[in-house]
Amino acid sequence: MSDSHETGGGNGTGGAREHVPSRERRRFPGISSRAYEHPADRSALVALRKLTGFDTVFKAMSGLLPERSLRLLYLSDSVRVSERQFTHLHDMLRDACYILDLERVPAMYVTQNPQPTAMCIGMDAPIIVISTGLVELLDEEEMRAVIGHEVGHALSGHSVYRTILLFLTSLAMKVAWIPLGNVAVLALVTALREWFRKSELSADRAGLLVGQDLRASMRGLMKLAGGHHLHEMNVDAFLEQAEEYESSGDLRDSVLKIMNMLPRSHPFTTVRAAELKKWAATRDYQRLMDGHYPRRDDDRDTSVGDSFRESASHYAESVRNSKDPLFAFVRDVAGGAGDLGSKLRDRFTGGAGKHGETAEEGTPPREPRDEPQGGTQDGTQDETHGGAQDAAEDQRPGDGPEERPGNGEPGDTPPQR
Repeated sequence: MSDSHETGGGNGTGGAREHVPSRERRRFPGISSRAYEHPADRSALVALRKLTGFDTVFKAMSGLLPERSLRLLYLSDSVRVSERQFTHLHDMLRDACYILDLERVPAMYVTQNPQPTAMCIGMDAPIIVISTGLVELLDEEEMRAVIGHEVGHALSGHSVYRTILLFLTSLAMKVAWIPLGNVAVLALVTALREWFRKSELSADRAGLLVGQDLRASMRGLMKLAGGHHLHEMNVDAFLEQAEEYESSGDLRDSVLKIMNMLPRSHPFTTVRAAELKKWAATRDYQRLMDGHYPRRDDDRDTSVGDSFRESASHYAESVRNSKDPLFAFVRDVAGGAGDLGSKLRDRFTGGAGKHGETAEEGTPPREPRDEPQGGTQDGTQDETHGGAQDAAEDQRPGDGPEERPGNGEPGDTPPQR
């Protein structure tokens, strides 16, 4: 996008003027999507591309997807954002493309749906679709972060894989003729969902770069979870929920978290809020805001191996720092500490006592009795007593549904923003 171009202004009657954001915001000329992409996004995409049969399905779906039909559907049954319709959204869209230096402004539609949803789809050119429920839920700054989120998807090229996911999900039975079979198609859908959940973390970062208002991004995520009753909610308390979700419970809860996540296209909102706040506090984010970031012109020189190693390093760091009981157990096992069977039992049952203890909680320790120690003449003591104490370890404290259909897609599982 050029620095100067024509725009109609708020009432659609204005002349040519330089299009800049409605308030002073930093712009990122030539920014590469690598600047804000979450490491887990890149590694999940690498893993997806390595999945057996993905290239075959990708090439087949690229030629078969009725993208023209999809565009006609939104053109005929939704409201296209322009200088004359939803002008405030039109200005926000152009602002977002200006800030992230996206040369081609995507088409954007508002569709009737009471559920607050948004998505960026399209094989050849991205289309942004926003529901009326989302428009009515968010204020201007919160909506600006949402539109920046979707423009981030467009800049990263996520719309292509998202479109494939939509059609594979809704038409899984109709593509059973693919030689891979239904099981393989479902495996692709699962892998695509895993990648898309990670890509949402990247797009949240893009939304922050566009809105440049962390509190607005937090409020938007909080409203997606609890509705428009903002006066009844608190951002700090909302983030505390994410901390509790990550650290509480035992191995049973860790397994349930995984099961709850599998059918979803998006991470849980509290987790998204915590991840975004964490990134906003990093030195990488500050350097980006100071104008030091990867450029699009250098993308061709980037190494896939370097991206994969960076992603692997991120995962290793996540395992080291995670408070989830499953990761804590993995760290204990990797460290070779204690008895594996007892650890596994206690992690699953939330056992609070130490191995070998039988006294009830609150029972004071018994005074040691004067008994002869089973030692030798040189004073060496028998080590039988207290062995269980040495082997004991400290215990850690004990701790969706399918997406709702919408956007007029039969069998679709639309994302929440």
